[in-house]
Amino acid sequence: MGGAPEVDRSAFRRLMARWATGVSVVTARAGDRDGGLTVNAFLSVSLNPPSVLVSLTTDVDTLPLVERSRRFGVSFLAADQKPLSDRFASTIPSPEKFRGVAFHRGSDGLPLLDGTLGALECRVASMTPAYDHVLVVGEVVRQELGRDAPPLLFYRSTYAEAEGPDRLRVPSTGP
Repeated sequence: MGGAPEVDRSAFRRLMARWATGVSVVTARAGDRDGGLTVNAFLSVSLNPPSVLVSLTTDVDTLPLVERSRRFGVSFLAADQKPLSDRFASTIPSPEKFRGVAFHRGSDGLPLLDGTLGALECRVASMTPAYDHVLVVGEVVRQELGRDAPPLLFYRSTYAEAEGPDRLRVPSTGP
């Protein structure tokens, strides 16, 4: 039929690994349940009104909390917070993810992680299904500036490392 050739998924994954991203934890609360997960699919959408987009997989336990509450938080991780990223990326139940983790409640009760570069509280503006993800656009209703530190970055399927307050080392490109 002359259409474009099918994209090899393994090659696509390797290519996307070359795109360096920041690491954040998206949190939600509905009723008395907290949820959270690590995401690197995050972007600023607009300054007027201030809004952001996060991409959540349909199989995470945080998505139903966002759908019910129509609210979510985003905590931006610092380079020394890799253990938090790993914890919230794990498949353990959300209550376990928060056990022993320092966090505070935002104005709407959203859990926001302590010691981060900053955090946002958002009200859902739209939710758009996209294959095995949902693209969630949120209008920022509150922000907090955290500490001044190097960011946690993800590149080539691993983390960048801080070499000082103003310098990060990314993994070598390999063969």
